[in-house]
Amino acid sequence: MNKKLDANYYSKLLELQQLDFALVELTLYLDTHPNDLQAIQQFNQLAKQRQQCAHEFEMLYGPLMQFGHSYSKYPWQWIETPWPWQV
Repeated sequence: MNKKLDANYYSKLLELQQLDFALVELTLYLDTHPNDLQAIQQFNQLAKQRQQCAHEFEMLYGPLMQFGHSYSKYPWQWIETPWPWQV
């Protein structure tokens, strides 16, 4: 099966990638600046935003991650391609 991809699919996927990038950078920064309250608050805000964005993406287009990190609707969605890492 092949999912019907639209502009929103790519927009949401790009938003997730941008949030992931910012979270990785903040994690690296916080590893060396663990007492930076503003950075911790920004990290937590972006983590919440990423969780919401991922949930919205999954409700529209299917799971992002395997091994119990994402839910699947019925029927089983993992047979539908392309997967997010293939586009």
